[in-house]
Amino acid sequence: MKYTYLIIDDSPECAARTKAIAEGFSELECVGVASSFEEGLHLILEQTPALVFLEIVPNDKKSGLSLSLISEIHRFLKIIPEIIITTSKKDWAFDAIDYGVLDYYLKPVQSIQLLKTIHKLAKKKATSLLKPESQQRVLEISTPIQEVSFQKQNGPMTICIKSYGDYRYINADDICYFQADNNSTDIHLCSGEMVTAFKTLKHFETVLTYPFLRIHNSYIVNRNYISRIQMGNSLCFIKNSSKKIPFSKSYKTQIDSVISDFSQGNYVEI
Repeated sequence: MKYTYLIIDDSPECAARTKAIAEGFSELECVGVASSFEEGLHLILEQTPALVFLEIVPNDKKSGLSLSLISEIHRFLKIIPEIIITTSKKDWAFDAIDYGVLDYYLKPVQSIQLLKTIHKLAKKKATSLLKPESQQRVLEISTPIQEVSFQKQNGPMTICIKSYGDYRYINADDICYFQADNNSTDIHLCSGEMVTAFKTLKHFETVLTYPFLRIHNSYIVNRNYISRIQMGNSLCFIKNSSKKIPFSKSYKTQIDSVISDFSQGNYVEI
């Protein structure tokens, strides 16, 4: 089995080492190397690799590299490449797990790490092939007790939370933010009401698009309800409420995009 891969790292030396190690495996084929968020995203959309080696704690902060790149990939692709984090710090390991990455390598990349990953991929592929067709169909159509569905045509998006024949419809435009609560998510509405859905925040992140942006491990915010951003305190203020939502450094790119978006409209800065 041949796996195409892409390296995204702002350090040319580290990128070269990762590529040199990968070239020792006949199963791997390099389709590109990028050094920034934008360049990496462009190459992923262009090449649609099977694997992406991603640095998330760059030396050059201007590169914009972080876990938020994974969120951006979900906005555009139905089939998401397997992500392998390559970094020198353990700090983001738990955050990376929340993003569903395949592996987390501590630099320098070692041959044994890649060998384990290739075996993991082969096992994953073999397991999917061995499943009876009937079993695969059951897995695809089976639903939990509570199901969350989305519908967006010409009008605003409607989110339906269904449980035991109870259909709860929410206009997406009325949602201020989503807050993670273990394996469930609290949906906070502009009316002050809160609705709980038994889906993870990660689930909502993968199916929702702009103006919904993940800015923290525990929060997705509707950009249209942000009234103030405090960069010093890493806080977003929600309109018509006293709620202050923190944003983390790994999602700063999302905050920068909100600030940029505001400035594109009918805007005066005083």
